[in-house]
Amino acid sequence: MSEAARESLRAGAQLALAALLATALLAGTHLLTRGRIAESELRSQREALQIVLPPASHDNDPVTDAVTVQAPAWLGQASARVHRARLRGQHSALVLELTAPDGYAGPIRLLMAVDREGRVLGVRVTGHQETPGLGDDIEAGRSDWITRFTGRSLQDPPAPRWAVRRDGGDFDQFSGATVTPRAVVAAVRRGLEFVARHGDALRTAEAGATLSLQTAPDAAPP
Repeated sequence: MSEAARESLRAGAQLALAALLATALLAGTHLLTRGRIAESELRSQREALQIVLPPASHDNDPVTDAVTVQAPAWLGQASARVHRARLRGQHSALVLELTAPDGYAGPIRLLMAVDREGRVLGVRVTGHQETPGLGDDIEAGRSDWITRFTGRSLQDPPAPRWAVRRDGGDFDQFSGATVTPRAVVAAVRRGLEFVARHGDALRTAEAGATLSLQTAPDAAPP
C-alpha cells in the first residue's frame, strides 16, 4: 500500500473517530440535561397554574393530573390541556387552556380555573398580540379587568349579559378597543359552558388520556 493510501486511511479513521466522539458527547449532554429541562418545564407549568388556582383548593399535582382535549369549537384551538385539581380525593376544580381566536390583533391565549360549582376561580392571559396601550389592558399587570371574572358563573351574570357593556352586557370594554375584551368575554363564557356540559367526562378520564369532544356551543347570547 502506498504512503498516500495509508495517509488517506489514517485521515478517514481520524474523522470517523471524531464524529463518533462528537455523537457520544451530544448524547451524553442530552441525557444529562433532559431531566433538568423537564423539571424546569414542570416548574413553569405549576407556577402558571398557581396564578389561577388557589393553593387551598387542591392537594394533588394538577400538572400531571391532566388530559388532552380536542374540542376546537369550545376551546378555540385544535388541542388543549385540561388540568384536574383534587382536594382530599375529591374533584375540586378544572383548569382549561383556552384561546379567543377573534382578538383584534390575533388569537388570545388564556388559562381559566373553574370550581365544582361552575364558578370562575381565576383567569389570566398567557399570550396575545394586542396593541400596547389599548388591547393589552387584558393583562393583569396592566389593569384589574381580567380579575373581574373571578367568582362569576353562567348564572352570574345571566347568559344575555355575558357580553361587554356596548353589547348590553355586564363587562367593561376599553376606550378605543372593544374587539379585544369582547373576544375574551366570549371565550370565558364558552369555557364555562364547556365545563357545564362536559365536566363529568373531563373529571373521570384517565390522566394522560385524549378526549375528542366535537360538539359545538349554542349560539352566543344576543
